[in-house]
Amino acid sequence: MSQTYESPFADLLHNDPDPTETQEWIESVQAVIAHDGAERAHQLLQGMVEVTRRAGAHLPFAPTTEYINTIPVHLEPKTPGDQTMEWRIRSLIRWNAMAMVVRANRKPGDLGGHIASFASAATLYDVGFNHFWRGPEGDHPGDLICVQGHSSPGIYARSFLEGRLSESQLDHFRMEVDGRGISSYPHPWLMPDYWQVPTVSMGLGPIAAIYQARNWKYLEGRGLLPKTDRKVWCFLGDGECDEPESLGAISVAGREGLDNLVFVINCNLQRLDGPVRGNGKIIQELEGQFRGAGWNVIKTVWGSYWDPLLARDTQGKLRQLMMETVDGEYQNCKAFGGAYTREHFFGKYPETARMVANLSDDDIWRLNRGGHDPHKVYAAYDAATRMQGMPTVILAKTVKGYGMGASGESLNPTHGTKKMDDEAVRLFRDRFNVPVTDAQLADGQVPFYHPGKDSEEVQYMLERRKALGGFLPQRRRKASTSLEVPKLETYERLLKSTGEREISTTMAFVQMLNITLRDKQIGPRCVPIVADEARTFGMEGLFRQLGIYAPQGQKYKPVDRDQLMYYREDAAGQVLEEGITEAGAFSSWLACATSYSTNDLQMLPFYIYYSMFGFQRIGDSAWQAADMRARGFLLGATAGRTTLNGEGLQHEDGHSMVQAGLIPNCRSYDPTFSYEVVTIMQYGMQRMIAEQRDEYFYVTLMNENYPHPDMPEGSAEGIIKGMYLLKDAGKPKKSELRVQLLGSGTILREVIAAAELLDKDFGVTADIWSCPSFNELGRDGTDAIRHNRLHPEDKKPRKPYVTELLEGRQGPAIAATDYIRTYADQIREFVPMRYTVLGTDGFGRSDTRANLRRHFEVDRFHIAHAAIEALAKDGKMAAKDVTRAIKEYKIDVEKPNPIGV
Repeated sequence: MSQTYESPFADLLHNDPDPTETQEWIESVQAVIAHDGAERAHQLLQGMVEVTRRAGAHLPFAPTTEYINTIPVHLEPKTPGDQTMEWRIRSLIRWNAMAMVVRANRKPGDLGGHIASFASAATLYDVGFNHFWRGPEGDHPGDLICVQGHSSPGIYARSFLEGRLSESQLDHFRMEVDGRGISSYPHPWLMPDYWQVPTVSMGLGPIAAIYQARNWKYLEGRGLLPKTDRKVWCFLGDGECDEPESLGAISVAGREGLDNLVFVINCNLQRLDGPVRGNGKIIQELEGQFRGAGWNVIKTVWGSYWDPLLARDTQGKLRQLMMETVDGEYQNCKAFGGAYTREHFFGKYPETARMVANLSDDDIWRLNRGGHDPHKVYAAYDAATRMQGMPTVILAKTVKGYGMGASGESLNPTHGTKKMDDEAVRLFRDRFNVPVTDAQLADGQVPFYHPGKDSEEVQYMLERRKALGGFLPQRRRKASTSLEVPKLETYERLLKSTGEREISTTMAFVQMLNITLRDKQIGPRCVPIVADEARTFGMEGLFRQLGIYAPQGQKYKPVDRDQLMYYREDAAGQVLEEGITEAGAFSSWLACATSYSTNDLQMLPFYIYYSMFGFQRIGDSAWQAADMRARGFLLGATAGRTTLNGEGLQHEDGHSMVQAGLIPNCRSYDPTFSYEVVTIMQYGMQRMIAEQRDEYFYVTLMNENYPHPDMPEGSAEGIIKGMYLLKDAGKPKKSELRVQLLGSGTILREVIAAAELLDKDFGVTADIWSCPSFNELGRDGTDAIRHNRLHPEDKKPRKPYVTELLEGRQGPAIAATDYIRTYADQIREFVPMRYTVLGTDGFGRSDTRANLRRHFEVDRFHIAHAAIEALAKDGKMAAKDVTRAIKEYKIDVEKPNPIGV
């Protein structure tokens, strides 16, 4: 049979052994579509595929479709509103966004900024603001918009026209120190009434958006939030999708059918240094990934100017060409103009060359991409909002630096472009018809333009936002009602001695959590979160008690159903058992920890995990949580370098407390006894829930069992401040040798044991100090020193808390913790005596706790030896006493330094 068979689907018949038969099948499918619709045709074809597979044929899954728009022209809804007015508004926003960055970089200081990202995404935001995104005023709770960080100038420019931001604020873009400017990117910490979520650390916005959408489903399932049609809209770039966090959790959204989630990926084909996939097609790649993960994929590739050409493509040659052309070449087409595109794109085939023969080079250059066409974008958003049972991703093709001309349109350095010369500014003005005169642009000026609060443009914008429920972005600082938390006395039994019974601080936490869960007001707001380690932490009892959240309930009989603590899943479950994903579990925690702001509903999340897999693994997210003003508990279980015996280097944590101390609004503690755990966590609940302070707590927990004493009277204040006197050796006698021993976590027990050795073997007495937080002590001391430096004439200088406690005490001070020396060393400046610090610097390893503490030189023998050595340096003992301690305690002086590599 001849291969020249004429067909409107000629591309499908290429190399077909029997194109006539194939054509008959195609016509049959067309008849079904015409008579019964596309859905019926799809059902029939699925059945045929299944029959063929059962016959043994290998039919690979094709996750991608043609490189054209998903929504055909005849199914596009009519775009409402005044499109001429919206183009004028969009043009003014573009101008002011550009002017903001250019003005900032014509000042001394080179402040940076980005023009190209928003230039490519302006239409994507504009259509959402005008027609889809609901504010939180009235009956609707409002949508959550995760703005791509580099597009922030465009969001500010819109707010400027709306009257929410002043010209002075725009003129101080990226100049925040004196309180007049606006932040470089979305930062709720810096603009707490404005930005909803921080997103500029690329990859964190997408994963946080997924778990935020899931959290809304979780709260609805538990009856804590009413069911609504609110959505999370997350904007990200095609280059950003290379970040593992961007796509790493998309299967969660597909699996759980998060139809309240929309990703809008701005596919401008360029990342920071050049093409995203110069030799491939990023839109096709992303389509396959999202479709395979169970998402509804909407491709918005071509604008309306392409519709007539595609309608005339009866042989499929244009579609074939679109599929064959790689992104690097598409970038060239926009960078080099219409003549280049005619020759190097359309000119590849005679059929496609004839299709544009009657178009000028300017006409070809104006063939627009889908992300710049408000009608195509509206159709995509409309379909996304109506989708049920699946999350939606919109792959919108745009031009990076759209409108920047020779200054950066579709050029490799475009992303970092922050300056435009005078000619480029004038061309930008002319292209978007902005009413700024040449006189206003004289002498390098780039003025902002506002048409006036009573102008048609501004009134149109205000009317649209009023109809949609108020301005966006906007952020709620506090929940409308504060909650009363249980008093410390509620946990009385955990404040008392355990006697001979040995428990871990992990079990103390679990017992406290169980008591808290019984509180009628706070209990329902508690959200226990684990990353597949509940049994490790003794929390499996919560499975039956509270149920594990599963949106579809439990469709099977669990294998341990006949046991007391069986694995129970429930659509209204309270526990979030996230599987093996610290990033996902933390994102769930973050959604709960900011629920007061997004939902006006205070939640109290407790995320417990191996401490080594916390700040070290998700440190960027922990910083994001700080920026987002999160409130909740992070519990670093099996904390410390020597408490998780047997696990080894990658499990043993000697630095999480140092990492926690880097985050300004993270309050971090390393408690030893159950009463310390309870006191710290009750205080945290009071601060975060009752007082609504924007801080979160990191509390370490250990799996080592030992007896716990009664809570010393009057110790609560010191526990919170970070240090209190655990054992007072009494008033020293004149000739008595005395030392001050400080410790935290499980090493505090080694400190206690060292005091006994010193007394028994050398007649040295010791005051013993429990220091649950050297981080809190360090911050207090730094604050006191700064205050005194700035107030030199104060009659009563402020004293650091450490100084207050140790001043007047006798002897040197020795501190030992299960963390690197840096942790306890930060208070050195405030200790009014000789200060020696022991810590667990170096790589962890597997062994018994006793051997690990000997290896890292933080066991009782090394602590006692360090005390003798410090006394000798103070002239209170002799070198021979130090030598005797070395022999007495069998300290290996030839052992390599554990910090060595």
